[in-house]
Amino acid sequence: MKKAVVSPGAEVLSGTPLPKSIAAKAARVGLITNPTGVLPNLRPTYDVLAELYTLVALFSPEHGVRGNVDAGGDVPDYVDEATGLPVYSTYGPGKGAAFRRMTELDCVFFDMQDVGARYYTYQYTMTESMEACAAAGVPFVVLDRPPMIGCIPQGNVLSPAFSSFVCKYATAARTGLTIGEFARFINETEHIGCALTVVPCAGVTRGLYYDEAALPLVAPSPAIPTVDCALVYPGTCLLEGTNLSDGRGTAKPFEMIGAPWLRVRDAIHALSLLPHEGCLFRETFYTPYSAKFRGERCRGIQIHVTDRAAFRPFETALRLLCVIRAQNPEFSYTDPEFESKLFGSDALVSASFDCERYISALDAPLAEYRKKIEPFYLYES
Repeated sequence: MKKAVVSPGAEVLSGTPLPKSIAAKAARVGLITNPTGVLPNLRPTYDVLAELYTLVALFSPEHGVRGNVDAGGDVPDYVDEATGLPVYSTYGPGKGAAFRRMTELDCVFFDMQDVGARYYTYQYTMTESMEACAAAGVPFVVLDRPPMIGCIPQGNVLSPAFSSFVCKYATAARTGLTIGEFARFINETEHIGCALTVVPCAGVTRGLYYDEAALPLVAPSPAIPTVDCALVYPGTCLLEGTNLSDGRGTAKPFEMIGAPWLRVRDAIHALSLLPHEGCLFRETFYTPYSAKFRGERCRGIQIHVTDRAAFRPFETALRLLCVIRAQNPEFSYTDPEFESKLFGSDALVSASFDCERYISALDAPLAEYRKKIEPFYLYES
């Protein structure tokens, strides 16, 4: 299959710098980035900015500028060996210092690959940085990147009462937005008031998956190594607040789920009787080298996506979780509060949760959500 010719926003910027009205204010700039902030030839975006402006600082999200920190790990301030620039952490309890540094700059850029799921923290690092820049009148520029899993809104919409840094806004589980579109949407609807510029990609359509573009894939985070992994993530991330392994510590994170006690064949049989568009389930065994059940042999289920257009990751994972919960007395929510933050409500952790009734009620709020996000689209279908 011939792949689409796509230029991320950073490459577009390198050929067509910012309008003079913004560039004139961009004498001293900072960049929020990680290993995904590269051009198609893998040249880092910070090299491009260093040629166009005076780049004086880098800002680190979860996992670090170099992608060398595990999920939830401490991201310190330090001096970057490759560039000699100071790196300020926007993740963790000390992140306020990074935002104060941003207010001393003339412009802040953001360039990171998003996954397209509500649970992914990079988008909230971006909006918190936008808030800091808005308060100080500092222009903010998002260099947009192609979607990982198409711009297809799916799943439930978060209830604002359950807002947190892991799921902050009333968006769908599969947001249906690129990172640049997300910035436009949140800046307007949450009244951030940021002086925002988004540099769009070239060659992107709304249904594009990252591996359909002629671009090298740099893993956006350690546990999202492939497009297929990113595709199941808006569903199987919901396992993080349970005592099930979500496949971290294996070659197939989020595509395999399991536990030493899991009744796999019973679960697969039950799932075969329920809707499971675009995927198949297979019995597997694995031993995670990290995360839950490290060093223990797990009985598992692998999700094989057979039709991306038909696959619905949120509904699939929800049915999977509910079947396992019903069949296995060993199952538990190890952190019900965190699980409710991921899910966007406390409905899932309730003993009376009715999976099929819940799924049947998703269409109306999702249709309303689509209407809200459409004015902020940058790309055609």
